Parts: sequence; structure tokens; C-alpha cells
Amino acid sequence: MRRAFAIAAATITVAALVGASTAGASKFIQAGIYDDAQVLFGNPDKVFPVLQQMHTKLLRVTLWWGGPGLSIASRRPANPTSPNDPAYNWDTYDRTVTLAQTYGMRVILSILGTPRWANSGKGWNVAPTNSFDLKNFVTAAARRYSGTFVTKNNVALPRVPYWLVWNEPNNPVFLKPQFVKVKGKWEIASGRAYAQLCNVSVQALKAVSQGFEVGCGVTAPRGNNNPNSGRASVSPLAFLRAMVAAGAKGFDAYAHHPYYGSPSETPLTPPPPPPRGQAPTALTLGNFDDLTKELARLKLNVRIWVTEYGYQTNPPDRVFGVSWANQRTYMQEAWAKLKANPKVDMFIWFLLRDEARLDGWQSGLYTASGKRKDAREGFEHFGVAS
Repeated sequence: MRRAFAIAAATITVAALVGASTAGASKFIQAGIYDDAQVLFGNPDKVFPVLQQMHTKLLRVTLWWGGPGLSIASRRPANPTSPNDPAYNWDTYDRTVTLAQTYGMRVILSILGTPRWANSGKGWNVAPTNSFDLKNFVTAAARRYSGTFVTKNNVALPRVPYWLVWNEPNNPVFLKPQFVKVKGKWEIASGRAYAQLCNVSVQALKAVSQGFEVGCGVTAPRGNNNPNSGRASVSPLAFLRAMVAAGAKGFDAYAHHPYYGSPSETPLTPPPPPPRGQAPTALTLGNFDDLTKELARLKLNVRIWVTEYGYQTNPPDRVFGVSWANQRTYMQEAWAKLKANPKVDMFIWFLLRDEARLDGWQSGLYTASGKRKDAREGFEHFGVAS
């Protein structure tokens, strides 16, 4: 929960991320970083050289269509499929993708957030009233980062090869409502809404370039499947089934965040069953094969992307953290487990640097003050090995 709010609030904090051809998919797992606070808004003269020294291959970046504090489209564009429409503000992203290319990294743009004008001000985590508004925005973004776009200042922008649609849509922090009652029965509304978000984004991206690789799902590791709870959410496999049943298709990869459940849980530990002996609903690295099996059962011939993972450390987090040594050990175990899975193409670590607030997230490879943790060298090895 703390991590979800950390991602959603990062922009505010700093400024106040069925089957398809797999011909272009990666043959070897690649390691990357997801840290908007550092990558989008940090000092690039310090951040990008460090990322390069760590042999970082991928950078996941949140592409805020409309968001809390940062919005590419804070007002409705007159020509929404044109990257040059004056309603769009791409400056932060132009800088980031250019720096990534300069330092030898590839970007994953994670589309997220609905502008107020696109859903009558219901909030950035509510789907647009008309999904074609999102499709138009994604078309503009795809054109801008297609590798062929030249800005008005005669600057050629790099190609962004990887795209994600939304973030943790089975979590009400990022998409709501999760459930609605239809004819007296609860239905997974988030799965149905997300199928539209996924489909229109895939259609827009592939129309610009068939070579773009698009990940959908991007699921959180847990969900209570209880529409009557105070914070209703959907477990990842139930969400996967719901989005496929609603017609989600055409994506190249299914993305998931297989976080552990407690500081003592290693990547090889399966989640415990909930009360009353039901099957566990969490999907962590411990039972990651359940995802592979479910994709096969659904006849989804797609790749798997782990687009967010991490262990908080103690110090500084004395409640949720593990030791610095264990963070490195668990990271290495996670890497080995995922590398052994021939379907997995990427492993994205959250974060580069701890958040300064103790109620934030402390899974960085550096402390908030800039001190290296043990896992920093472990991550660097992944970049060399891949």
C-alpha cells in the first residue's frame, strides 16, 4: 500500500511507467530501474552516469497522460493525434528519452492517468469516459517516440521500443471502481475497463509501428476479491481472467509485480494460504509458475515482464525492511529464478534511491543520502551478465 501511494504521489512530491508475434522479443532477460523521482526529476548529470555505471539496460518511466502534479495533456487538444498540438507538454519526456539513448539505455513508457477533461473530473485513477480519447493520446505519443519524429527545434527524438498500459489496475489506488453490481451480482469492473485501456493502446501503438512491444496487465501481487471490503481489490490471476474474458488482446507481454508478502519471505517462498484454507490469491516470485501456467491455459502466447520488484531495507525501515546483505541475496535469488524462466524478458527494480520519507519506500540501491547498499553491486552484475 505504501509503495502504491509512493508511485502515485511521486510527481507531486518531486514536481511541487490475444497472442502476438514474439519475433522481436528479447532472447535474454534484461535488468532495469524504475524511479521516476530520480530519472524524471533528479539531477541528470548525477543520475544517468550512475545508471550507466550500473550497466542499466532499461528505464521504466511513467508517462502521465493526466496525473497528480504532472500531466502531458492538462487541457483537451484540438488535434489529439498530433504530437505538435500545443495542449501537449512533452518536455520532461523528451529530455529523459534523449538522455537514456545518450547513456546506452532503452526506455519503457508506462501510460497512466486520466486528465480531468477526459472523465468529468472523476480523478486520474478512473478510466476515461470515451476510450478513444486515450487512443488519440497514445497515437500522439507513439508518433513522437517512433524514432522518426523531429521537433520544431529540429531535434530528432529517439525511439522508445517498450510500452506499458497503466499500472496495477487490480489495485484501487490506480484504477477504480474495482467491482460493480450488475443485476444483483458483483462483477470485476476493473478487468472490463482495463481491457478497453489495453486494446485501444495496443491498436494505437501498433498502427504507428508494428515493432513496438506492448505489455498489458501490469498487475499488483495481491487482491482480496471482496467487493464488500473497505478497499476492494482483485487478485492478479482473477484479474487476468477478467481482462481476457472482456476481450483484451494483441499485447506482446503480460507484466506483473511479484512482490513478497513480509520481510522474512524470500523470492523462493510461496505465499501462505489465507484463512479458512482457500488457495492463496497472491502471486509472488514464490508461486510465479502459476502465472506461466495460467497464461498457457488461456492460450496466451505472450512474453512475461517483471516491471517492478524490490526489497526495502533495515536500516532505515525497521518495520518492513530486510538487512542490506539480505536485500542483495534476495535480489540475486529473484534474478536467478526469473532468468531460468524462458518466457521472462525483463526485471525492473524499484527504486534507484530510497525516498527520504520513512513512510515512503526504501528499496533503493542507494540510501536517501546517497550511500551505496550491498545490492548496488549485485544489480551491476546483472547488467554485465545479460
